[in-house]
Amino acid sequence: MSQECEGPYRAHSDSVPWAAGGTVAVLVALLGATAVYAFGCALAAVHPLLAVAVNVVAVVGVVPTAWRWRFTPVVRWVLAGASAAVVLGWIAAIVYVIS
Repeated sequence: MSQECEGPYRAHSDSVPWAAGGTVAVLVALLGATAVYAFGCALAAVHPLLAVAVNVVAVVGVVPTAWRWRFTPVVRWVLAGASAAVVLGWIAAIVYVIS
């Protein structure tokens, strides 16, 4: 009864729901990027280093949990969208602060 090192859900050979999963990932990415951008810009108005520090602490705190959940069938799509959201939100906030 040993589990594979990739996670307990990798053993199933079911088809991947790309359309539904992609839709979930895109919606989570859009909503999350908007939230990260708005929060980052609000903190940057106080002090830019505060925005960077709070965002880095938040991401470092979430990474261990996200890493454990990365192979769970539904949650992996949410995590993909959330990862894209963080990157897109940071890029948008940096462009806003620079310009």
